[in-house]
Amino acid sequence: MADFTAKDVQALRQSTGAGMMDAKKALVENDGDPEAAAQWLREKGIAKSASRSDRENSEGIVVARVEGATAAVVELKCETDFVAKSDQFGEMAENILTAVLTRGEGAVSESVTELENMKITLKENIDLGQVIRYEASPGAVLDAYVHQQNGRGVNAVLIEIDNGDPE
Repeated sequence: MADFTAKDVQALRQSTGAGMMDAKKALVENDGDPEAAAQWLREKGIAKSASRSDRENSEGIVVARVEGATAAVVELKCETDFVAKSDQFGEMAENILTAVLTRGEGAVSESVTELENMKITLKENIDLGQVIRYEASPGAVLDAYVHQQNGRGVNAVLIEIDNGDPE
C-alpha cells in the first residue's frame, strides 16, 4: 500500500487539474511518488483526449488585435459554450494571439503543450482553428473588429486602408 496523505492528493490535483479520485488512483498506482503520478495522469489524459478528438468543435472564441503595422486573428475551438466562456480558455486564446503578433505564426507550435494540458484538464476536445498574421503595406493603416456574442468573440475582420490617417 502506498503511503501518502490527503494533502498529497490535493497537491497533485492542484498541479495537474485532475479530479480527486483520479489523483488518488495515480498515487496508489505509483506508490505515492508525486512525479510519477503526475506523469501517469498526463499519459492517461492524453489517451483520453485522443479518444475525444472525433467530437465536433462547434463552439469557441475568436480574438484579434493590431499592434503597429501588424495584425493577427486567432480562433480557438472547443465543444461547449461553458468552456468557450471560461477565463482559462480566453486567456489561452489571448496568449496565442500575443505569441503570433510578436513572433509570427510559427509561435503557435510553442502553445501545443499548453493546449494538450488544457484538453486534459477540461476533458474536452480543443483545437486551434484559423491563425492569421498580417503585415500592413507601407503607408497603410490597420484596424480589427471582433463581433461579440454572449460576451465572447465569434467573428473577426481585419481592415487595411492605404494612405489612411489613423485618426
